[in-house]
Amino acid sequence: MLFVFVTLRRELMAELLEDEKVSMEFARLEEEYSILTEENQNLITVHSQRAQQLETLRVISQKRQGSS
Repeated sequence: MLFVFVTLRRELMAELLEDEKVSMEFARLEEEYSILTEENQNLITVHSQRAQQLETLRVISQKRQGSS
């Protein structure tokens, strides 16, 4: 009977250890997702700004070509 309890305890400890590893990996992935989401938002903002600048330069260029 004692053998059964010892075996069960070992199995439960192994499961607990595995659960802790999974939990740590999940936390790491959450942090990575948060960082990547922020980087993505920054890139979207920069892209939008550059697109506006490009459009302004196109308008200026067209005005210069039209007045030449």
